[in-house]
Amino acid sequence: MEATAMAETRHVGFLLLPKFSMLAFTSAVEPLRVANRLADRPLYRWTMIAPAATVSASNGMRLLVDHGLDRPLPDVEVPDLLIVCAGFDPAEARGLPVTALLRRAERRGAILGAIDTGSFILGWAGLLDGYEATVHWECLDSFREQFPQVSVQPCLFEIDRRRMTCAGGTAALDMMLHMIRLDAGYRLATAVSEQFIHAGIRDSHTDQRLSIPSRYGIAHPKLARVIRLMEEHLEEPLSLDGLALRAGLSLRQLERLFQGGFGQSPQRYYVALRLQRARSLVRYSTQPLAEIAVACGFQSYEHFSRSYRRSAGLSPQQDRLTAYRATDGPTISR
Repeated sequence: MEATAMAETRHVGFLLLPKFSMLAFTSAVEPLRVANRLADRPLYRWTMIAPAATVSASNGMRLLVDHGLDRPLPDVEVPDLLIVCAGFDPAEARGLPVTALLRRAERRGAILGAIDTGSFILGWAGLLDGYEATVHWECLDSFREQFPQVSVQPCLFEIDRRRMTCAGGTAALDMMLHMIRLDAGYRLATAVSEQFIHAGIRDSHTDQRLSIPSRYGIAHPKLARVIRLMEEHLEEPLSLDGLALRAGLSLRQLERLFQGGFGQSPQRYYVALRLQRARSLVRYSTQPLAEIAVACGFQSYEHFSRSYRRSAGLSPQQDRLTAYRATDGPTISR
């Protein structure tokens, strides 16, 4: 996407799928409204599209949309930028006529975008092949596994040629502010940002997650270093001696830090991290369970299954079944 003089109004379409994230949607549409107000002219107009005339967000609120996919969308109403807004269960949309609309919009030269798990919809349609893209951090591993032809980035948002994807939540605000900056200039984008009491437009490659000290409320730098090492070595876990050595700690100091910070041993904490990743892959991907066990550092499937059951209360097979729907695909559940 290149900066333009905005000689014409840009038409933005929001394809709202059932259980879409209301926060992410409003974070995307409200900057357009404010940009129009501050510019004193219609830089943007927007259209809400959904499978039917009304659609429910994940918070239960229902919206009356401009166009339902139960009737044809006129050619003049195909937007310049079409953004898929999804949330809990993007797989439910696989039985809906959304792919046809997306491909039709692409043929007409539209930019395609996705918010939160909307990237799965573009991925299933083959519309992210060869592009850089992102998705909510909770789904990154499963997204990489399902779409190896996509260059997946763990960032707030990614704009690659005629594709725009973001992690969801308030990252949608930053992505749209970035678009406004490209379309109408830095001054308008920062003015819109100030209207939302948004301290500054975050860079696209800002990490989605908080730093480890902020995330866990810890102050000891060596404890944060150990956790970072654990997160970086889930497939091939480091020994406790190895962790302590790399962090400049004795084994006894390592044990004390974890007992004081988390009330558990470093070994139990490490296993919990690996199981957290495993559960994401079990529920949100089609990767074979035996491969997931190996990818999460378990030497045998039996050990993995026992540990998983103790943690989740059910076996990996049972957990995967609960995450599948009649659409024959995994759901993303938060």
